[in-house]
Amino acid sequence: MSQHNVTIEVANRRLKIACPKGKESALLQSANEVNSRLEKDKKSTKTPEQAMLMVALNLANDLLESQNAAKQQLQEMQNKIDLLQETIEQAVNPKKKA
Repeated sequence: MSQHNVTIEVANRRLKIACPKGKESALLQSANEVNSRLEKDKKSTKTPEQAMLMVALNLANDLLESQNAAKQQLQEMQNKIDLLQETIEQAVNPKKKA
């Protein structure tokens, strides 16, 4: 996948970022999310660096929560698949009672 530069603005700074073709929209949405969070945290932090750090920590926390939720959903789905498989096996191969 080839890359090209995309100009975004984060924290009132213009940045040229190398971006794979087809991922421009995701990059722009990411920049908008960071800017939105910076605006919310602006009142609770003293410096731009503190604001960026808080946004980074909050984004990392959101990522970890999403990963944990996805793992839990995957485990729940696997449990359901196992139960269905067991039910099918019992229906196909019923045990004979003595």
